[in-house]
Amino acid sequence: MNFIDSIKERAKSEIKTIVLPEAEDIRVLEAASKVGNEGFAKIMLIGNKEKTEKLAQENNIDISRATLVDPETSEKFEEYSQAFYELRKAKGMTEEEARKIVKEPIYFGTMMVKQGDADGLVSGAAHSTANTLRPALQILKTAPGTKLVSAFFIMDVPNCEYGENGIFIFADSGLNENPNSDQLAEIAASSAKSFEQLVGKESKVGMLSYSTYGSAKSELTDKVIEATKILKERYPKIKADGELQLDAAIVPSVANSKAPNSEVAGQCNTLVFPDLNAGNIGYKLVQRLAKAEAYGPLCQGIAKPVNDLSRGCSSDDIVGVVAITALQAQK
Repeated sequence: MNFIDSIKERAKSEIKTIVLPEAEDIRVLEAASKVGNEGFAKIMLIGNKEKTEKLAQENNIDISRATLVDPETSEKFEEYSQAFYELRKAKGMTEEEARKIVKEPIYFGTMMVKQGDADGLVSGAAHSTANTLRPALQILKTAPGTKLVSAFFIMDVPNCEYGENGIFIFADSGLNENPNSDQLAEIAASSAKSFEQLVGKESKVGMLSYSTYGSAKSELTDKVIEATKILKERYPKIKADGELQLDAAIVPSVANSKAPNSEVAGQCNTLVFPDLNAGNIGYKLVQRLAKAEAYGPLCQGIAKPVNDLSRGCSSDDIVGVVAITALQAQK
């Protein structure tokens, strides 16, 4: 059983309802059909009812196991509009503006999660990351005790002896452009938690740099060294080390040479990159050259599960992220 199949099986133990607010995208309809057939989550499709049903019929896609909700005609529209107004009136929102905004499927879907009518949301097939996360941050806000929302990818690398049998988390590979030391420590802490929740194994965090244990020195390496210090002081139970070069982080023989006294070097499965340039380039290199499955960008730090998709995603990619979101929604 591969990684995503194991996620689906775990999701079946406590079925959650996941919102897909891009119902007028054929890939989303295909994904809804597949999830319905596999039965690991309930799907709420948000969009224009007539257009969505026509698209499904024209492409012979069975969405009968999903629930299709049109914001324009939903009996929940007034409730959601009023609740959104109450959340945003201190920011100058009017009731009229709230009603207009909640008609947008992504806002309607996020309010559905906020009001407890669904457990999580997946978007991004036809929306930018900003348009996916803005409603989540406005409505759901950050999780208790979380200082920073960040993004990660789960990388499933075939025939790989490193990480957790080829499974890694790469963070932040999708959201925070140039985190400072404090933010980097928070990304690492959230990523360790995400790894253990989704993979079910102990996280071992590598704080990555182009230097290992002072082999080079600059403002760039100092940032990672300080982040590692903050992480260890603030979250002493997390196994982590840095600064580490990538090979010292995941290859035991290199770790024995460069960081022989480290408790995690050579074993890291949770890789924290110093900035978005490195994280984004790193995940794409592994995805393309190692033919790895890359699931994400997944979000951590939001009060309820909301996950982004690449606009180049396939229906199977959406299915995988729905499974992950359903598992994140379990307590």
